[in-house]
Amino acid sequence: MPEYKKTDEALKKLSPEEFRVTQQNGTERPGTGRLLGNKEPGIYVDIVSGEPLFASADKYESGCGWPSFTKPIEPAHVQELRDSTLGMVRTEVRSTHGDSHLGHVFPDGPRDRGGLRYCINSASLRFVHRDDMEAMGYGDYINQVEDVA
Repeated sequence: MPEYKKTDEALKKLSPEEFRVTQQNGTERPGTGRLLGNKEPGIYVDIVSGEPLFASADKYESGCGWPSFTKPIEPAHVQELRDSTLGMVRTEVRSTHGDSHLGHVFPDGPRDRGGLRYCINSASLRFVHRDDMEAMGYGDYINQVEDVA
C-alpha cells in the first residue's frame, strides 16, 4: 500500500491559491475551479499527499459552482469535521493523510445516490486520467471509474 503524507516538497509545489485553500482553509471563488467542468474518466487525488479521494463516476453537476461528488472513493482517506466558522455549522471535509482542507459535505445531494454532496475545491485536487492510473499507482481504483461523456 502506498504511503500518503504531507511533505515540505509537496507544499513548495503548490500555487499560492492551492496553498491558501489546502493549508489555510480557504475557498476558491465559485465557478472558477479548473476541475469544475472536467468530464474525463479518472480519479481525483489530494494535491498534497496524492491519496485517492473521489472517482469520476461519483462526480455530478450540482450547480453550486464547485466540483461535487456523491461519495469518497476511499472513505478512510476523507475526514468529516464540525465547522462552526462564518456563523453557521457545516461539515468540513479534509484529507486524512495530507490534512488538506478539501471543502464541505452537505445533505442535499442526489437522493438516489445516497443524498450527500461533497462540495470540493478544485485547488485541493489533482486529476489522474484513467489512462494514467495504472502507471501512477492507482490501478486498484480503475473499477470505480467510468466514462462520463
